[in-house]
Amino acid sequence: MASTHAIADPNVSRTVTSKLRAYYALTKPEVNLLILMATSAGYYLGSQGPLRAGRLFITLVGTLLVASGTATLNQLMERLYDAQMRRTANRPLVSGRLSPREARWFGVSLSVAGGVSLAASVNAVSALLAIGTLLGYLLVYTPLKRKTPLCTLLGAVPGAMPTLIGWAAASGGIGRNAWLLFAVLFLWQFPHFLAIALLYREDYAGAGFRMLPRFDADGHFTKAEIVVFTVVLVIVTMLPLAGRSGAIYSLIMFTAGAFFVYHTAKLARSGSRMLASRVVHASVIYLPVVLGTMMAWKA
Repeated sequence: MASTHAIADPNVSRTVTSKLRAYYALTKPEVNLLILMATSAGYYLGSQGPLRAGRLFITLVGTLLVASGTATLNQLMERLYDAQMRRTANRPLVSGRLSPREARWFGVSLSVAGGVSLAASVNAVSALLAIGTLLGYLLVYTPLKRKTPLCTLLGAVPGAMPTLIGWAAASGGIGRNAWLLFAVLFLWQFPHFLAIALLYREDYAGAGFRMLPRFDADGHFTKAEIVVFTVVLVIVTMLPLAGRSGAIYSLIMFTAGAFFVYHTAKLARSGSRMLASRVVHASVIYLPVVLGTMMAWKA
């Protein structure tokens, strides 16, 4: 009777629910949504013939597991620094809702499960790309964040890998057009993450993260970087037009690009860093439009 009462105890239920929410937060679900979007685009654009929905599903599950494991292990590695920033002060490890041991086992288990599922049910290439992404993010990007602003450049490589994972899962290899899709996501990360770095500059600096160059105290250099990378990104998205896309495709890509460039240029002209938040929002709107258009106009 005592054990039955304990199970029915609402306090126990709330504790279990709180734990589950904490584990879910460790996976960074808002980031995973973009990862799944990029993986889906890579898979669809890399597939030939009828779309194999079952294989796509397994690819997305495996990629999601590895991405979630990577996010968990990243927070484990940075928990002491996250405690020094307002934007990360409520993360599960910082707030004590989960212990480092719990996060370690959770992150490793997710990563292994994702890699094994891709290797066993999809192909070795996609599995190797996924594990390579995890290692690049944790062993290269994460430690470099405290050493050099070039971390964004190097971190953009694993950040763009979901496109190649999806492509390889569908085709068994990486074709020329796969690198074009990779370039889109690679370039997109610069205006997105540099705008975030501008917005939370003091927060990052207080925790010892060198996301922006020290010589750029007024932010002018970073704002110029954002504009330049956005313009190059828009140009790259227009490349698939060569002989295969048409006027409507061009119009959509141009309009989406103009929308994004407008917000980055507005930030560059302004003395306020608060407009960086609008660039972040614009980037999150822009990417699905571009990927969706590429998929809709697949040759």
